[in-house]
Amino acid sequence: MNKDYRNAILKELRDQLVRYVPKDKKLEQISRAEELLHEIDNRRIYSYKYLSIRVTEFGTDVYEDVLMSGDDVRYDLLLLIEDLSDSAEIDSCSVNEKIWTIDELCKRFNVASKTISRWRKEQLSGRKFLFNNKKRVGFLDSSVNWFVEHNSERIQRGSRYNHLSETEKVDLIKKSRELAAQGISQTETARRLAENSGRSPETIRYTLKTFDANNADIAIFPSQNEPLYDQIKQQIFKEYNRGETVSSLAFHYHRTIGSIYRIVGQMRAEQIMNLPIQFIDSPEFARIHNSVDETQICGPTPKTSEEICPKNNRRTASVLPDGLPSYLALLYDVPLLAHNQEQHLFRKMNYLKYKAALLRNSLNQEQPKTDTMQQIEYCYNSSLDVKNEIILANLRLVVSIAKRHVSKIRLLFDLISDGNISLMRAVDKFDYTRGNRFSTYASWAIIRNFARTIPDEQRYRERFTPTDADKFDSTIDFRNDSFVSEKTQMERESQVEHFLQELDAREQRIITRRFGLGQGVQPFTLRQVGEEIGVTKERVRQIESRALAKLRKAAKEESLEIPGLQ
Repeated sequence: MNKDYRNAILKELRDQLVRYVPKDKKLEQISRAEELLHEIDNRRIYSYKYLSIRVTEFGTDVYEDVLMSGDDVRYDLLLLIEDLSDSAEIDSCSVNEKIWTIDELCKRFNVASKTISRWRKEQLSGRKFLFNNKKRVGFLDSSVNWFVEHNSERIQRGSRYNHLSETEKVDLIKKSRELAAQGISQTETARRLAENSGRSPETIRYTLKTFDANNADIAIFPSQNEPLYDQIKQQIFKEYNRGETVSSLAFHYHRTIGSIYRIVGQMRAEQIMNLPIQFIDSPEFARIHNSVDETQICGPTPKTSEEICPKNNRRTASVLPDGLPSYLALLYDVPLLAHNQEQHLFRKMNYLKYKAALLRNSLNQEQPKTDTMQQIEYCYNSSLDVKNEIILANLRLVVSIAKRHVSKIRLLFDLISDGNISLMRAVDKFDYTRGNRFSTYASWAIIRNFARTIPDEQRYRERFTPTDADKFDSTIDFRNDSFVSEKTQMERESQVEHFLQELDAREQRIITRRFGLGQGVQPFTLRQVGEEIGVTKERVRQIESRALAKLRKAAKEESLEIPGLQ
């Protein structure tokens, strides 16, 4: 019995009729159900009461208000006819008209059995009959004739598959390869070729699938169903960020354009989830975020009173000392921050991180929304811009503290470099809500870092400073001539490059990875190579064996010997 009814109520009706209705009544109900099937319009809505009366000739008050779409009713009536005939135990010899089997219909319409199965789910009603005491699906001649009369175009389209000549298949494969080279998916390729050739998309798809299965080495759409490993997804995302088009990525990795967009979105979401979003929270953030009024907190940096009224400026301007290095001289081009400007920037930076964190919490990593990711990246990058503005305004503070710790061990610019790192960390950890000046907190952080690192470096220098340095000068160099070694290595690399030209792109990639060809490259295992190109390790071994055979043949033809290829 069928289980996949679309309407549970019709399935319940099936159970009642199968259990309690005698055989002769079942035969009548089967005929009425098939008659009703031919009248169903997919665009109309039908009530259960009407369907029950048409099939059983009895009305019911149960589920009388339940409505069903015509498409669902047609689908379930086909199952109901088959199930009722199954329970009726109908002998094929007792039927007064011809019964067609599936094989006979395949020969009659020149189609595959899959096509008949597809028709059975649409309008071709089948019944279960006993053929020599064995139950098989059969089709009454009257049912087949009705289907032919109302589906002549569909039958004609389905019969076109077996008429493909070898010339047509070759031409079809050639055009498919051209479309695949443009990054077009297998489904879209089948659709376009079907429109141009007048054949069904299923025929085209099945032809391409059969060709790929029998010719794995030159498949048009290879590895479509193999899962992509994380390493391959990361590589796709990197190439996309470098400017590679989606169509070229789809062709290179044998994927659809939609799947490439999905992979890029998922990798972008994963990158966002790994962003170091840490902030100093404030009660006002939630209120401002809920009010959707961010102009005050995210607006431009306020001006000082001296900038508003330059005539009232009584502060002495910073005088640039003579003879400063270019880096230190550039620091005087950045003005210092007033207390209100400092508070505004820290408030803005932390609020932007707060907003980015809220949006990230609502992000669905499997199906991320592009708008949400853009907002997160905008808030996070804007917070970094504000952070850089704060850091630039306080770089002179680092220099002033570093000058007081200069010694024979630590040079000025080494101290400035360490101090700048301490300054960056202090910006992230400073709690502006307490109202203190940032310069006080940053000075404490920088001085504490110097107090810890300077003694450690001094102990390191004392421990590892060599005492017999003169012995290195008297050591005799027994190494070979570097020029000869380099020349030999270049000749070997040239030979390898020459022989690799005998291989296709995928074979070259596998040989290069497996033998670690290239400066500083370690050999990959079969599993690692498989994960990189998206195939199994057994497939990598087969391609490697084929590539090595090609290289042996090429070396033998040129009477050359290459280590590892004997």
